[in-house]
Amino acid sequence: MKPAIRHTADAHDDAPAHCRNCGTATAGNYCSHCGQETRLHMPSFMEFAHEFVGHYVALEGRLWGTFARLLFRPGALTNEYLAGRRRRYVEPLRLYLTLSILFFALIRFSGMSIVDFGKPAAERPAATAPAAEGSEHHTDLPTLVESGAPGLRHVVDRFDKLSAEQKGKAISDSFFHYAPYAMFCLMPLFALYLKGLYLGTGRRYGEHLLFALHANAFAFVLLAAFVLVPDGFFKFVLFCWLLGYLPWAMQRVYRKGKWGTAWRWFLLIVLHMLSLLAAVIVAMFLGVALAH
Repeated sequence: MKPAIRHTADAHDDAPAHCRNCGTATAGNYCSHCGQETRLHMPSFMEFAHEFVGHYVALEGRLWGTFARLLFRPGALTNEYLAGRRRRYVEPLRLYLTLSILFFALIRFSGMSIVDFGKPAAERPAATAPAAEGSEHHTDLPTLVESGAPGLRHVVDRFDKLSAEQKGKAISDSFFHYAPYAMFCLMPLFALYLKGLYLGTGRRYGEHLLFALHANAFAFVLLAAFVLVPDGFFKFVLFCWLLGYLPWAMQRVYRKGKWGTAWRWFLLIVLHMLSLLAAVIVAMFLGVALAH
């Protein structure tokens, strides 16, 4: 009968007196401070594969749960987060930033035109060509604007001297460079509008900001779908869903009646559209000011 073979334990298999990660004294299989295992060994291929699959399945589950509620159950994702069920879903800020980046990348690489200044002079019909070779277009500004911002005249005149192609490129570049930041900065303002519209409900500002992140993350997904989907019935369905999503989500989260939700939704849309228009204009102006 062969004697039992005894393997010499690797030094890394022995439980150390202190955690190798944080230095805390240990008395078990896991560090009580950082949670790292105390008995370490070189992982095998199967352990690497198991860890990867485990993380992938966990992430996939979080993604499916997050998008299912975000896209098809208005306000449900916000309610889940407020109820304390947070580990099941992607963090609100990460969700917003990821979808924002993907949306702007999509419209940039899709070739969609941000602004159109018409065809270059060489491609226009002879009747629409400039009357004189040295003539320049001069944009008129209100007297109040010129007196209040004298440097603006120089900026506008410099922009007027650019060709149509250069103007389009300058504005397009400024849009993609500044618009994501501008829209992100609108999130606290969107939450502030909600705070004002729901005064007396006991809702904290952070709850409104959470709702703002989820609502605008949904908008990025739907707007991206608008870019990808051809005109037709399906795009009309997407438009109807985009229109009805926000009031439905507001009613589910804030629990007001239909009329109470309707007038708040209308004011919120008006205020947000005005803010969005102002932010886009500022982004465009930065492109004009920095154009060469």
